[in-house]
Amino acid sequence: FATGPRQNNSIFYEIRTYDIKPSKMKEFVEMVNKYIHLRTAHSELVGFWSTELGAMNKVVHIWKYDNFAHRTAVRHALANDKDWQGKFLSSALSLVERQHNEVAYLVPWCQLGKPPKEGGVYEWVTFQMKPGGPALWGEAFQAAINAHVNTGYTKLVGVFHTEYGLLNTVHVIWWNESPDHRAAGRHSAHEDARVVAAVRDSVRFLESQQNMLLIPLQCSPLK
Repeated sequence: FATGPRQNNSIFYEIRTYDIKPSKMKEFVEMVNKYIHLRTAHSELVGFWSTELGAMNKVVHIWKYDNFAHRTAVRHALANDKDWQGKFLSSALSLVERQHNEVAYLVPWCQLGKPPKEGGVYEWVTFQMKPGGPALWGEAFQAAINAHVNTGYTKLVGVFHTEYGLLNTVHVIWWNESPDHRAAGRHSAHEDARVVAAVRDSVRFLESQQNMLLIPLQCSPLK
């Protein structure tokens, strides 16, 4: 019941979330910025962020794969990459408390976007939907997202629906110029009757939601 419509190809995205030891966050970020080129030699990095609000001492990164065979080949190559294993992984793992990953597809009506400029902040919103998948809640959810897009205060980067991990989960990534810009925009959106109506319709299918404010790392393609 969780799997629903997706893009007309086999491309998927692996979302990896790491909890970093609080005293080691700075060291971990520095290591990622220094050695990430060893990892991106094997597959495409979409974005790499650290959390600022909503969660502490976490990093979130997204990797793009053509299909599952591609991911298997990449993981095999990484296991045999002496530079990656020796210069980064052997030291970085001692800084990490927990790791979590999900496989997700972009929803059919969303293309992965880019912000209009560098230097902003990202809001990562996670919606736990009722079982049934996009066939049940897809249209109402799309209408709610588009209502926010149409206000013009924020930039939609991507909407992902999980295939592995906690099912019936949707991750939505937004970009704003600053936290204050986001706050002002949200205030305006909540007073917009079109947004209110669309959200009221979509929450019928919602179990819970949470969000995080993310800051892109220096090495992140999405900045």
